[in-house]
Amino acid sequence: MMKNGEVIPVCPEQLGGLPTPRHPAEIVGGSGEDVLDGKARVVDSNGKDVTKAFLQGAYETLKIAQLTGAKRAILKEASPSCGSCQIYDGTFQGKKKPGRGVTVALLRRHGIEVTSEKKHG
Repeated sequence: MMKNGEVIPVCPEQLGGLPTPRHPAEIVGGSGEDVLDGKARVVDSNGKDVTKAFLQGAYETLKIAQLTGAKRAILKEASPSCGSCQIYDGTFQGKKKPGRGVTVALLRRHGIEVTSEKKHG
């Protein structure tokens, strides 16, 4: 798909201004939908609140999708931005729970289908 120009690579966390590499981050107090609604936040492993960067990255990703007419996104499972079926549980102990990341929640709210890279091997 990349060779045919059908893929636009994005990293919501970089678009939100976070560096690479960066400290691991997890959603605390809910899911991506809850972050969008102001009911949960994203915190890194040092305890720093990075919610603003995750929201900014999600909205920048949505903007790119809308400008390019994207109807579908394939994103990284379990990420606090990109998890489409599961995310880490917010305890930084490697445990996962059902839920969506911030970017996935925003894209789905705007009618963009999101699936995991695991389904596209």
